[in-house]
Amino acid sequence: MTGDAMDTILAQWARERPDLDCSPMGIIGRISQLQREVHLAQRATFARHGLDAPSFDVLAALRRAGEPYQLTPTALMRTALVTSGAITQRLDRLEEKGLITRERSEADGRAVVVTLTEAGRTALDTALPDHLDTEHGMLAGLSAEEREQLADLLRRFLVALGRVPDRETSEQLGG
Repeated sequence: MTGDAMDTILAQWARERPDLDCSPMGIIGRISQLQREVHLAQRATFARHGLDAPSFDVLAALRRAGEPYQLTPTALMRTALVTSGAITQRLDRLEEKGLITRERSEADGRAVVVTLTEAGRTALDTALPDHLDTEHGMLAGLSAEEREQLADLLRRFLVALGRVPDRETSEQLGG
């Protein structure tokens, strides 16, 4: 197996501080490197479609919600794991581009609903195959079995850190 930069770093720490277990660096360091690689690849993919990752996330959440492609700003905030100010900025940009609308809920006039427009659905549906091609390409070095194993391990890691959707968010997102 070919080594990577983390192998060199771990060997250096083993030489310099043999009294410490530096093995977590091998995992966390690689996750950090992968995060950067994923970010760069996604940024390039989304830019080809006039989007960025936060915009794509909002459009995708609305699209996954199914007809009539509506969610509350709170549900979008929870799925994106961002503050209300951050979601407001995202919604402002998407509304300016005509990709979403914000209106008072017909069911509850006090609540606001965010709706994916036809232009937003087209933008998402056009970008999604390219996005998936990018992700497939990044995973090309792993077999289907290895991908499944990696997904399972990452899921366990995130759940152990408390990253599980709350019940209300799951229900709002159709889960």
